[in-house]
Amino acid sequence: MRKVLVAILAGGALVATGTPALAQTTAKPTLGPYGYGVIKLGTSLKKARGTGKIVRKGVGGTGPCSGWDLKQHPTGRDRVGLYISKKRGVAVIFAQKGIKTPEGVGLGSTMKQVKRAYPRLKTSASGFPYVSVPRNPNAYYAFITSKGKVRQLALALDTQDCVN
Repeated sequence: MRKVLVAILAGGALVATGTPALAQTTAKPTLGPYGYGVIKLGTSLKKARGTGKIVRKGVGGTGPCSGWDLKQHPTGRDRVGLYISKKRGVAVIFAQKGIKTPEGVGLGSTMKQVKRAYPRLKTSASGFPYVSVPRNPNAYYAFITSKGKVRQLALALDTQDCVN
C-alpha cells in the first residue's frame, strides 16, 4: 500500500511541477506550422493512414487527391477535413471547430484578429486572404470569410495540387 501511495504522490508532484514532457502529452494540437498533431504536411498516404488518426471520406480517388477526416474532428456530409495528394502527401488540412493556429486564429476569428496575428496578410487573385505560415516557408494559411469572420481556414503546402 505504501508503494502505491508514493507512486500517486510522485504522479501528483509531476502534475504540480508542470514538467515539459507532461505538458506535451496534454497540450491541445494546433493547426500549423507543419500540420495538426501527428498529421504533418507532406506525409504520404500510407504513413498518414498508419497514424490511425484519419478516416477516408467519399468514394472514387481517380483525381490527384483523396478526401479524409480527422477521427477526432469529423466533418459533415459533402465536406472533408484534409486532402492527401498522390504526389505530395498530406497537402491541405482544414481547421474544425476549436482548432486554432499557434497565433490563436481559428473559425470565428475576426479579420481584425487575423490581421493582428498575420501582419503580412495578402489577398489572392480570387479574393481570398492568405499568408505564409510563420516558421514554415513551404506552407500557407488561407482564409474564407463571411461578414468579417473566418468561416474556413486551411493550412496548405505551397505546392498542393488539390484545391484552387
